Amino acid sequence: MHQQIQQVEQQLNQVILGKSAQIRLALTCLLANGHLLLEDLPGMGKTTLAHALANSLGLSYRRVQFTSDLLPADLTGFSIYDARSQQFHFQPGPVFSQVLLADEINRASPKTQSALLEAMEERQVSIDGETRPLPNPFFVIATQNPLFHSGTSALPESQLDRFLMRLSLGFPERAAEQQLLMADNDVQQQRQLATLLNHEQLQKLQFAVTQVVASEALVSYLLDLVTASRHRADMLPISPRGAKALLRAARAYALLQHRNYVTADDVKAVFPAVAEHRLQLRQQQNHSSLSALLLQEVPCPI
Repeated sequence: MHQQIQQVEQQLNQVILGKSAQIRLALTCLLANGHLLLEDLPGMGKTTLAHALANSLGLSYRRVQFTSDLLPADLTGFSIYDARSQQFHFQPGPVFSQVLLADEINRASPKTQSALLEAMEERQVSIDGETRPLPNPFFVIATQNPLFHSGTSALPESQLDRFLMRLSLGFPERAAEQQLLMADNDVQQQRQLATLLNHEQLQKLQFAVTQVVASEALVSYLLDLVTASRHRADMLPISPRGAKALLRAARAYALLQHRNYVTADDVKAVFPAVAEHRLQLRQQQNHSSLSALLLQEVPCPI
């Protein structure tokens, strides 16, 4: 299965050109059984990445365009009354898919966002007093535009914390963009993607992540990073849930490197994607990267 997940990574690199680091982190998020937030300008390939991931893994995929008038029932589903049988029949919404792309999530109302929040955290939804489990695996890829775009509002900290990682694809390098323009066959390329891994194999890989060994010294270094955020008065600290997310992501990243143990380099590789959206400044200030600041301040003893 390690060879197959490597083939998935190679195939994704043929679709999203010049973004191998972001693709590896996206696969890390999936193997760690987390959810992914993509924050970028429109047209950067966020939707293409989500669709390519679903196709490569043979997972069911749905896309929901989040708008200010989107209702929770539009996401979770609703019951329809059948006059013939005199019974209500449940019509599942797009959340009942293995890969859900929540496009422009920061344009939706807080009520709709909270409906997605329950699905992400509990892997289930409550409708008409009945709890309905979601498919397994269940992977949410949410996108949001920068806050200076019209009609957007910041996600609350409680919802940001539910995302294991936040990534930005950014502009491609010139050579990659030239190759993209010369090909110009995105739709055909998506249709030609091979299914390289099924959901049973994915579940086995997700279980294998939990078996990756993290030494006591490694966990101590991870806690040093987390504790450093709590000793600073200028930023919101990383919670225990964030610390667990960091360790889970580091284990998944190590598995992608074909190792059954975590190194400090694995922690450093995933730390910005896991921690940056949790490390918000208490006051609006200009800053480059709070996670990079912590990595620079905290010595690595291993």
